[in-house]
Amino acid sequence: MNYTDSYAGLKELFTAEEQRIKVPWSGIDIFNLNYQSRFPESAFINIEDKKIEENFSFTYPVFAPAQKSSKVILLLHGLNERSWLKYLCWAHTLAENTSSYVVMFPISFHINRSPNVWSNPREMSSFMDKRYKETGDNGMLSFANAALSSRLSKDPMRFFNSGYQTAMDLIDLLITIRDGRHEVIPAGCRLNVFAYSIGAFLGEILMLANPEGLFSDTKIFMFCGGSVFSGMNGRSKLIMDNHSFNEVFDFYVCKFEKTVKGLGEIFNDVNYNQLGLAFRSMIDRKRFRSFRENRFVKLREQLKAITLAKDIIIPPAKIIETLKETGSKHIVSVKDFLFPYSHETPFPILKTALSAEVDRSFDNIFSEASVFLS
Repeated sequence: MNYTDSYAGLKELFTAEEQRIKVPWSGIDIFNLNYQSRFPESAFINIEDKKIEENFSFTYPVFAPAQKSSKVILLLHGLNERSWLKYLCWAHTLAENTSSYVVMFPISFHINRSPNVWSNPREMSSFMDKRYKETGDNGMLSFANAALSSRLSKDPMRFFNSGYQTAMDLIDLLITIRDGRHEVIPAGCRLNVFAYSIGAFLGEILMLANPEGLFSDTKIFMFCGGSVFSGMNGRSKLIMDNHSFNEVFDFYVCKFEKTVKGLGEIFNDVNYNQLGLAFRSMIDRKRFRSFRENRFVKLREQLKAITLAKDIIIPPAKIIETLKETGSKHIVSVKDFLFPYSHETPFPILKTALSAEVDRSFDNIFSEASVFLS
């Protein structure tokens, strides 16, 4: 089945309310599994975030191949996503091509770890009105990014808190798999990662830090991502408005180091452990450069990236600039498509003759990813 047909079929088939969904044309099963975050609430500076119950108790999908496998792929999504829809075909294709279990795990305060109101255009109209009053017409504001823009403007540390909670949750989940306590994935599975956009940023941090030795033999395939934070541009109607991105960028590039050093015992991990150091080293190329470069050199056989020529959110030049620290020129490939695309929508669903070209381009990217992650 081609990409366009598979997208439509999975859109019709998938629901987070069913525990097990059979994909009739492939033999793949989708399991919606419960997860309870054990991340300590005391680590959240913003008291409002403790009240968002969806962030602590949620489900995550696992795509299980037709035959029992000894491989698992962790699929990491992009910033400000409110639905799994874009990623269903990605996960299904990876599971089918590599005979791997594919885990789609939501980033903290994203997808079903966020209130439904954040993705409801009618409900978000009041957020937009309030945002206009606060910042004026700052550009790129939309109902889709109003919640994230407002939250990050009020407290830029939320970007770090969200990523750190997600990293700790993933470590907990991967230990569960490693120790044979997962309800679907068998013990001893070899872990690989498919990471898109900000998911690549998170994936690189996990690879650099290698908590509990979980990523020692892991390969990571990065799509539309791989740059340090300072090389990114999050100004988009689907990500952040201009005002919010400018504030977040200024905070992490100019103020973050001083801020965390003054926060006391709660943030000792940021200052002293490998995960915190990896995050800080991925903010800007000049920051903790020797740590990052030494780790990248050791990881170069485990990294591969494909970026798109017209991507303005995480431009190819910035990804190449970051990953050239591995000492290899062959890690990053730049592709271009013959149809209109964007960082946020690399594979649009089209009702024109170009639909076949989208199908071919999707197959090419995911065939390359599958070979690397098999």
